[in-house]
Amino acid sequence: MTRPVSRPVRIGPRAAAALVLVSLIGIAAFGWPLLADRQSGLAHSQDAPWLFAALLPLLVAVVVATIADNGMDAKAVAMLGVLAAVGAALRPLGAGTAGLEPMFFLLVLAGRVLGPGFGFVLGSVTMFASALLTGGVGPWMPFQMLAMGWFALGAGLLPGPERIRGRAELLMLAAYGFAGAFGYGTIMNLQGWVILQGMGQGVSFHPGDPVAANLVRFLAYCLATSLGWDLGRAALTVVLTLTLGGTLLRALRRATRRAAFDAPVSFGSGDGDGRTAAAERYASDHRG
Repeated sequence: MTRPVSRPVRIGPRAAAALVLVSLIGIAAFGWPLLADRQSGLAHSQDAPWLFAALLPLLVAVVVATIADNGMDAKAVAMLGVLAAVGAALRPLGAGTAGLEPMFFLLVLAGRVLGPGFGFVLGSVTMFASALLTGGVGPWMPFQMLAMGWFALGAGLLPGPERIRGRAELLMLAAYGFAGAFGYGTIMNLQGWVILQGMGQGVSFHPGDPVAANLVRFLAYCLATSLGWDLGRAALTVVLTLTLGGTLLRALRRATRRAAFDAPVSFGSGDGDGRTAAAERYASDHRG
């Protein structure tokens, strides 16, 4: 018999609204220097602490709204903590080595299984925890949290497992991980590029210039400074997804089925009912 498809953690309307609000703030924080004039003071190092102060309560609001919508119970919060801890522990393994960051592979698979809302919170919390672990706390951290949250959220928005399974699913996730790793590096380059000084005219940010001209310089900057780093991150994500992805997907889906995040809470009339329910769940988890 075919195993039942595990259902991701549901995101309710209030959580979705908070998630959209956080994303809009993030888009504005990354992109506003391109549209500002020369007198606006374009240092992200000045505005990032204010963004950090505004961002963290909004991230908490995403979690609280999800819990209020019955989408994330104590079991989901426990899984969030475990996965965030694992992701934070994986990050230092490749830090400083040609962009090799194994945490990206974990977040792709977790976002795929547990859904976009859970993926966004997981990506942000994982980056926050890893920054504390590695001493990487600074004005860039809120931008990293946003970018990583978007990365994991995107994995949860891919076509569902009822449509794509097996090898095709792994290939899809590997392709997304490859593109997403470059996307993460590119958007983080945008955060730092506007405050760097002393570079050549062909790659420097020119406040007040037309957006198209600045984007051409930004592309040249990415090619000159971070292409190799992003390629290492993307290649490692592909390799880990294709080699270990199947095993981890099965483990995450089994844990999701056993947790039964979307199941209503009910109480049996006696021990016999409890044993029967447990036996039925065990059989469901192990058949196929």
